[in-house]
Amino acid sequence: MFGFIVNIFDIVLYQPLFNALVFLYDYLPGRDFGIAIIVLTLVIRFLLYPTSIKAVKSQKAVQQLQPKIQEIQKKYKDDKEKQSKEVLELYKKEKINPFSGLFLALIQLPILIALYSVFWKGLKPEELSRLYEFVASPGQINALFLGAIDLSKPNLIFAILAGIMQFFQTKMLSPQNKAMGPKGYPGQKPGGDFSQVMQKQMLYFFPVLTVIILLSLPSALGLYWTISGLFSIIQQYFILRKKPEISPERK
Repeated sequence: MFGFIVNIFDIVLYQPLFNALVFLYDYLPGRDFGIAIIVLTLVIRFLLYPTSIKAVKSQKAVQQLQPKIQEIQKKYKDDKEKQSKEVLELYKKEKINPFSGLFLALIQLPILIALYSVFWKGLKPEELSRLYEFVASPGQINALFLGAIDLSKPNLIFAILAGIMQFFQTKMLSPQNKAMGPKGYPGQKPGGDFSQVMQKQMLYFFPVLTVIILLSLPSALGLYWTISGLFSIIQQYFILRKKPEISPERK
């Protein structure tokens, strides 16, 4: 069973990504491995664009509902089952899927794993035998980016850049804390709500974790993570600058 899953993963993700990367490396001017990765990253992000837009809008809508959610939590603080039911009803009423962000992450995880395999073993000459018939073999792949950075080895700069991008991605989607707390909670201190405390911890935890992980991986993955994060930041900027759509009941 495990072997079957590995074969499916190889056919559906690894080989297409590997062939796409070699194709770009072959035909882009200068045969720069880093440029090929950047173009491949943009292609992947554009393919995921419709899903990512829905995820960002849903995450922002969930944030807009936080005051109402906190009201429900306060009203049914002694009845967790009723509390959960009311929150789900609120999501249903506002037509919001709170799990869409998780769905996007689940989609991207296999792609990250496949790219890790491509960057880890795809540079080996024997892997070129796995190219499709219409993809010309370059004979050998030079892993240098701009003629100076070896993308087959870990790189501190790309790891830190990826962490920074992760920080700003999360920051843009984090609710703004107010000194007096949400409406209906006079006197509440910033960070007094457990969920807000957790959100603030995640804001710093994930970027640090990103840096730690990338310090032990080929910097090609760090370059992908950085460009993908920059794409997300630009995308979120244009989405979040628009006023959220609010149902008549919330106006």
